[in-house]
Amino acid sequence: MRIAILSDLHGNLEALQAITDSWDELWVLGDLVNYGPNPAEVVEFVRQNATTVVRGNHDHALGHGADPQCSPAFQEMAQAMQAYTESVLTGEQKAYLRHLPATAEREVDGKRFFLCHAVPSDPLFRYGPRDPAFWAQEAAAVNSDILLVGHTHWPFILNVSTRQVVNPGSVGQPKHGRCEACYALWDEGNLTLKSQPYDVEATIGRLLALPVDRGIRSQLVEVLRNGSPPGANS
Repeated sequence: MRIAILSDLHGNLEALQAITDSWDELWVLGDLVNYGPNPAEVVEFVRQNATTVVRGNHDHALGHGADPQCSPAFQEMAQAMQAYTESVLTGEQKAYLRHLPATAEREVDGKRFFLCHAVPSDPLFRYGPRDPAFWAQEAAAVNSDILLVGHTHWPFILNVSTRQVVNPGSVGQPKHGRCEACYALWDEGNLTLKSQPYDVEATIGRLLALPVDRGIRSQLVEVLRNGSPPGANS
């Protein structure tokens, strides 16, 4: 079985299209929308192609008209872009996001997987540190061999006791210092982190044309170009 594992697509169509690996199944760990200029197209791609999808905090916010409870540096951007995203998604697309499960479990190639966006104890909102002790406690609370999480936009693989914790990073808005589409690939029992460069300037061009505040657009452009939160490289 060959599985592509994606998280935090954030309406970035160019980044999503840069992933050309073949797969038998596509799993998505949430946050299809917000921040990026093409949320409707990304939602439709996931609806048509993904086998297993869990709800992220931004999916929850769009589906329920709620606060995504994102980190302070992104709150203003999230609010402005949520208003834009709400204006371009159809009622059917919002209902799709609203009804996504918060967690999912799968068994493949003799391994048990637990999927959530953030952490098992708080699947939508909590930011988990890259700390093996933290993840050992979280992983021990679920019946799985491999725990798949997203939310922080930082790719990592941690071995904790007899379990693995894997964050594929972000497809659409990486924060690890490089503007590339990050994801993970499960291939016949082997799990690897992967990344692909994409046409970031095309995404930026779309962002700059959006009907949102110029300052918000500038911050979003900075995040995409630097692959890090606003002001991190200043």
